[in-house]
Amino acid sequence: MAISKILRRSLSAGKRSNSTHVPKGHFAVYVGESDKKRFIVPVSYLNQPLFQDLLCQSEEEFGFNHPMGGLTIPCSEDLFIDLTSRLSRI
Repeated sequence: MAISKILRRSLSAGKRSNSTHVPKGHFAVYVGESDKKRFIVPVSYLNQPLFQDLLCQSEEEFGFNHPMGGLTIPCSEDLFIDLTSRLSRI
């Protein structure tokens, strides 16, 4: 399955009327080192060790206080896209 079907980057709030919509079976994360981008990912990623490593990094950096109002993952956008593309092949 194409990465674009698994991982969808949503537009920033206000640019689309459905920018806050998250399809059933997915959740939103914010990724980036300075400029955060919103991604919609399948909940099945929560069971994957590679994704769990990202969640541990997020917990270490933010605890339960996520400044974007959603789950924030402290890694580069390129790294996140690379990781999720690998997960989509599993």
